[in-house]
Amino acid sequence: DISQQSSRPIYLRIVDYAMSNILAGSWQPDQRIPSVRELSVALSVNTHTVLKAFDMLSDAEIIVSRRGMGYFLTPDARRRVDELRRNEFYTSTLPELASTLRELGITIDDLTEISGLFSDRYESNRRR
Repeated sequence: DISQQSSRPIYLRIVDYAMSNILAGSWQPDQRIPSVRELSVALSVNTHTVLKAFDMLSDAEIIVSRRGMGYFLTPDARRRVDELRRNEFYTSTLPELASTLRELGITIDDLTEISGLFSDRYESNRRR
C-alpha cells in the first residue's frame, strides 16, 4: 500500500514499497516480482509511474528485466537495499535528526538514556 497522503512523488513511494517487500522477505532473490501492469493495478497508479520506479530499481541493480519473462530480483537485492537505506539514513535522516536535537537542546547522553528505554520496550515486546 502506498499512502496518498504523502507529498513524496508516487514513483519514489513505489520504490519504497518494493524495498519494503524485499526487506520483509515477501520478494525473494531471483524471484519474479509483479509486472508493471500488475503493480499499477494493485496500487491504482499509472503504468508509466511504475515503470519509472522499476527503472530506478534497475539502475540500482535491485531488479533485472528478463526479456519475455518480466522483472526479477537480483541475487544481492537485499544487500543493495540495505546499502541504499543506510546511505539515505546517513545523508538525510541523521543530519535532520542532529539538527532537531540541537534545536531542542537534547544531548547525546539524553539520547542514549532514552534509546535504552526504547530498546528495553522492544526486547520485552519481542519476548511476548
